[in-house]
Amino acid sequence: MSIKQRTKSLKVRGNKLADTFYQLNVLSGKEIKDVKFPSFIEKTKSLGHTPLQPTPLEIFQLNIGKLCNQTCAHCHVDAGPDRKDELMSKVHLARCLEIIGAVDTIHTVDITGGAPEMNPHFRWFVEEVRKLGKQVINRCNLTIIMANPKYRDLPTFFKEQQVHLISSLPYFSKSRTDKQRGDGVFEDSIKALQLLNEVGYGKQGSDLILDLVYNPSGAFLPASQETLQAEFKRQLKRKFDIDFNALFCITNLPISRFLDYLLETGNYEEYMQKLVDAFNPMTVEGLMCRNTISVSWQGYLYDCDFNQMLDLKVAASSQHIDDFDLDALKSRAIVLNQHCYGCTAGAGSSCGGEIA
Repeated sequence: MSIKQRTKSLKVRGNKLADTFYQLNVLSGKEIKDVKFPSFIEKTKSLGHTPLQPTPLEIFQLNIGKLCNQTCAHCHVDAGPDRKDELMSKVHLARCLEIIGAVDTIHTVDITGGAPEMNPHFRWFVEEVRKLGKQVINRCNLTIIMANPKYRDLPTFFKEQQVHLISSLPYFSKSRTDKQRGDGVFEDSIKALQLLNEVGYGKQGSDLILDLVYNPSGAFLPASQETLQAEFKRQLKRKFDIDFNALFCITNLPISRFLDYLLETGNYEEYMQKLVDAFNPMTVEGLMCRNTISVSWQGYLYDCDFNQMLDLKVAASSQHIDDFDLDALKSRAIVLNQHCYGCTAGAGSSCGGEIA
């Protein structure tokens, strides 16, 4: 595939994996001859976890748009500059504020994208959430800060609103980072991190939290989070005088562009077998789908961000923010599928890194 093609989303390329139903057929073994893996649902059933039940709702996660200034090779959202029309409206954001304010157990609002900062209502929404006394997590790709002068003041805005930043940095070297996220991404990411450090993010004694995310660049599982964190801290400090708080290791789930990569490179069967073999029952209790609701840019409700990207809505009568019913959501069974092996492999994987 040409470099030009890779700078476009699956949807714009007309790739059949842009169809979530087709992705689910691949994962269930219906599209690839003689390639089928043990049922994840049966795995959890053997542990007495079916149906898997939610715990009290603590994290309200919103994907406020698929528009992004990057087109990363492994993006499970299939985000990019060509997804301009898929942005959450101010009306839907206002409805989300009503829900967040009404549910006492919600303590954190986790904002993601795309590049969430490219939603025109992003700053207003962050300010309103903070007025409600809730913590805000923003999943910032770093390069957005350098993408356009209008975003250059984001570090100051984040500081004023006490936003907890979680930012992806595939590696502490240019070659590995740019291979996964695009040419020039490493250099812009380093500049953005330095600007964040200047306002106090990630510095010892500061309450401005800056966490980084590592996910492998190929068809393998991440190494120990503790080991990688120590190495990232040492290398980024030595080479660029950059400080950060924690490193989260996240396993690549076999969906969207990473699934495309696995199939194109002939690694799908081997990678899925790795996930199945690495299944760790100790991770099930701490899965992020249990205390989180994920909201799409259109306002639909999902158990997690990955289910959202496969359009597996919550198994409840309440499936949209317009008919949000906390009691119905409390009694639902969490929707499971084959991609869930990615969250339960090894030490486990969530939006906050390792589980077990």
